[in-house]
Amino acid sequence: MTTDTIWIAIGFLGQGLFFGRWVVQWIASEKKAASEVPVSFWYMSLIGGLITLAYAIYRMDPVFIAGQSVGSVVYVRNLMLIRRADQANSPADPPAQQT
Repeated sequence: MTTDTIWIAIGFLGQGLFFGRWVVQWIASEKKAASEVPVSFWYMSLIGGLITLAYAIYRMDPVFIAGQSVGSVVYVRNLMLIRRADQANSPADPPAQQT
């Protein structure tokens, strides 16, 4: 197995994850009968995007590198916003019981 073959497999893995995020979003929306973007969509976007970015860097494709780099920033920011909202909506920790 050559290095190029391994990198092509890595590229397909990244694209597969990137495509899979749409399947996850579609299933979540169908279950809710409304447009829904689950957190897993953003994790799959980030992981698939970073794997695809690694492939683009290996191929030295500046267009692909630029697109995946910007996308990764957006995915991380969305995950940060989701985490912040979850923390704001979570109930305060109950007081510790004294014994």
